[in-house]
Amino acid sequence: MSQIVRTRIAPSPTGDPHVGTAYIALFNMCFAKQHNGKFILRIEDTDQARSTLESEKDILDSLRWLGLDWDEGPDVGGEFGPYRQSERKDDYRAYAEQLVEQGDAFYCFRTPEELDVIREERKAAGLNPGIKGDLELSDEDVKARLGNGDAHVIRMKVPDEGTCVISDMLRGTIEIDWSQVDCQILLKSDGMPTYHLANVVDDHLMAITHVIRGEEWINSAPKHQLLYKYFSWTMPELCHMPLLRNPDKSKLSKRKNPTSVNYYERAGFLPETIVNYLGRMGWSMPDEREKFSLSEMIEHFDITRVSLGGPIFDVEKLKWLNGLWIRENLSAEEFVSRTKEWAFNEKALLPLVELVQGRVATFTDILPLAGFMFSGMLNLDQADFEHKKLEVGQVKRVLQFTLWTLEAQRHWGKDTIFADIKSLAKVMELKLGDFMQPIFVAIAGTPDSWSVVESMDKLGPDMTRARLRHAVNVLEGFSKKETKKVEKEYKALSAKLAEKESENN
Repeated sequence: MSQIVRTRIAPSPTGDPHVGTAYIALFNMCFAKQHNGKFILRIEDTDQARSTLESEKDILDSLRWLGLDWDEGPDVGGEFGPYRQSERKDDYRAYAEQLVEQGDAFYCFRTPEELDVIREERKAAGLNPGIKGDLELSDEDVKARLGNGDAHVIRMKVPDEGTCVISDMLRGTIEIDWSQVDCQILLKSDGMPTYHLANVVDDHLMAITHVIRGEEWINSAPKHQLLYKYFSWTMPELCHMPLLRNPDKSKLSKRKNPTSVNYYERAGFLPETIVNYLGRMGWSMPDEREKFSLSEMIEHFDITRVSLGGPIFDVEKLKWLNGLWIRENLSAEEFVSRTKEWAFNEKALLPLVELVQGRVATFTDILPLAGFMFSGMLNLDQADFEHKKLEVGQVKRVLQFTLWTLEAQRHWGKDTIFADIKSLAKVMELKLGDFMQPIFVAIAGTPDSWSVVESMDKLGPDMTRARLRHAVNVLEGFSKKETKKVEKEYKALSAKLAEKESENN
């Protein structure tokens, strides 16, 4: 390769740091390092409603914990900055308007309701329901609407017929009919770009040479290729990695597996093990060994060794590998040091002092009292959730609805956690004490503990949500038929909560 290889990872700071993000980051980093290139981290925070600084920090901290360091990024700088899309807003508008002037994009004033009608009409006519170029207005109408200050977006133009041919490093030639590709929004009504415009502009301006991403982006490749053509830019080489799968072959999801890197750190896994295991997801060393370090992976890395079969992310296999690392790679001194680093450090212990100190007579009382704060998944069974007043179905709903509510929590803290739980109990018409009991069991393993809200606050969102999911699974969750009903119930409760919040404001 004659040019300097530059790869990137571009996470959105809208939730927990996902193992899927770490997986893609690992392969981007290894490819760049193997070719003496640069690995860049870029924050794609165009979704201003959901993006948070807390999530961004979590993502950066988790990748650093794994040892996946970047050469350029929002925290280390670089000559191609800024590395947050929110700080490049004006640039995107200029590029979107350039496309309009070239005749490769257009202003669209349709409301969401009007678009829904158009989609239904296209579907009824046997066409792809995606939005196509028949939404364009005359130049006079556009000028008048813009003059009135009417809300609008900018959409790219897409051919109605023919085939788009994409070249992929792993998959060879991919063909997608243009009839299946809609006229993508490039600039939203709030002036922020969509992923597609920002992604292409940033990759070009940051001189990215290879885009290694998940296979879920294959269907977006035609839009990106077209944008490169419209701008007369050279498109990076594309490589679409296979998606991580649950043991049942379904797409990896937090409903079936803990997916947050923070969970695995909190649960006592070694970062070396996580990286090793993710490196085995669709790739193998030349000698097929299962256990290897990051430096060894970089040394022997070859992207063509990636297998397209869906790699299985199996927590039990991960535990087995972690045990190997602990037994074979840690000396006695290192084992003690890592244990202290994981649990017995000021960051972990200081928050617990106020909960523990007033409840113990000797130091030997600490572990029986606070052991659940240093555990991963608790050893629970259905009998633990027996309730004097609530039926099993109600207990499952309490746990599931609490989980869904806390999954939407953007600013984790005991006050917001308690406010959410109290409001949910009220709209479910349950006494707070009855409502809280199964949550105590899910989080602490017993209804007899200090404030469960304090525990959830200090355990953090990742471990808290994982334990609530585990509790639902222990109670055997809901069947497919039940799930639809329960989701409908939760939506109705959420609407009530939103209504009450609006009244209070």
